[in-house]
Amino acid sequence: MTSTIYEASGSRRACSRTLALAIFPLFILSGCASWSARTADTPAVDVPTHWSTAVSSNNAQAPATSLAQWWQRFNDPLLSTLVTQALQANTSILSAQAALQQARALRDVRTAGLLPGVNASGSAQRSKSGDNDASNSFRAGLDASWEPDIFGGKRSALNASEADAQAAQTTLADVQVSIAAEVALAYIQLRGQQAQLLIARNNLASQTETLQITDWRAQAGLITSLEVEQSRASTEQTRAQIPALEASIAKTRHSLAVLTGQPPDSLQALINDPTAVPQAAPDLALSIPAQTLRQRPDVRTAEHRISAALAQVSAADAARYPGFSIGGSLGLNALTLAGLGSGATVATALLASVSVPLFDGGAARSQVLAQEAALEQARVNYQAVVLTALKDVEDALVALQGDRARLIHLQGAATAAGNADLMAQQRYSSGLIDFQTVLQTQRTLLSAQDSVASTEADVSADHVRLYKALGGGWN
Repeated sequence: MTSTIYEASGSRRACSRTLALAIFPLFILSGCASWSARTADTPAVDVPTHWSTAVSSNNAQAPATSLAQWWQRFNDPLLSTLVTQALQANTSILSAQAALQQARALRDVRTAGLLPGVNASGSAQRSKSGDNDASNSFRAGLDASWEPDIFGGKRSALNASEADAQAAQTTLADVQVSIAAEVALAYIQLRGQQAQLLIARNNLASQTETLQITDWRAQAGLITSLEVEQSRASTEQTRAQIPALEASIAKTRHSLAVLTGQPPDSLQALINDPTAVPQAAPDLALSIPAQTLRQRPDVRTAEHRISAALAQVSAADAARYPGFSIGGSLGLNALTLAGLGSGATVATALLASVSVPLFDGGAARSQVLAQEAALEQARVNYQAVVLTALKDVEDALVALQGDRARLIHLQGAATAAGNADLMAQQRYSSGLIDFQTVLQTQRTLLSAQDSVASTEADVSADHVRLYKALGGGWN
């Protein structure tokens, strides 16, 4: 339904009276409208008061360790450099940054929609009718329009856009957390593979010496060719592990380069020399579960999604109420272009309208129900994210505790295997034992040392996963 259209020529006072008369009913309607914004808290989740497994700490009452830049706790400058570079150049992070800019721009669009719009216009017309002379007409003016947000629909849409922008910001933080962890895990894996390669080469050198001794003893008639072939087979098996480890190192290095936004071969010179697997500082003090959930960006994103869905419900509900609009124009009409400056006719117009939905077949109500279902999905997703967050921390703590205990026993086994191998070599050279004992001790030593290197990398990786699960890696 549309109200009165008013046109006048030259009277500014009459235009003001008409504007007041048009706006007055809107204030009456807004005063009569009963509208309140919907509010809802995040769904309740049973969060434990403490973690079931604790990591060692010098002071159990110490405040929670700050994990904003947890990679510095490994005391490895190259690791810190790679993580910093990844946070600046990784393609997933750059994409998330662009998504954040888009969300903020869409929020600004909604903000602008609350304000009146003003446009400048101009036209020139030349017309001729029958035998009459042609005539010119020139017009320049301003057009203004405004839709008052009586029932809060636009404000709710703006709130949804604001929540989406906040969700995009925490999504960016979640990507940063994931990328930092992926870089650290790849770096630790590479250092562990380099340690395994060094162990294989050292054992190959020892087995090669044993093969030479076996050859000499066979030439002297002290043993048969059987022992020689057994020694050669063991040596070649160890030698076969080296190309596989070198290929794995190259692949891990390629993945690490891509994570930092570089071509695959760009890190070959930087991390070609093997160094020890970086170990995290042991003085980690955990925050309580509730604080951990507030720190994790994915949990915050789920909260913002609930806020956005709630605002969308309010916007859909407001669409069921009448809509109002006010428009006006102020222009100059003249027969010549120069006449627009002086002697032009002033034309003003004012329009006030109201649109009342009468029958839509239940579409508006169904839209509200659809948005309420989306709100319920957001609430359920929040519960799932919280439960997953708690599980991530518990899993990381259990894995760290188990690998620490396993490493202690493996280190003891590797020490004993090294002593046994040394004694076997000496006794075999003296002819006191057979070659089968030498082969067995060599295999045991290689397996024990390889397990130690692998488990040391696992312990460091467990720390990375724990830092990620605690929500570290962003401010």
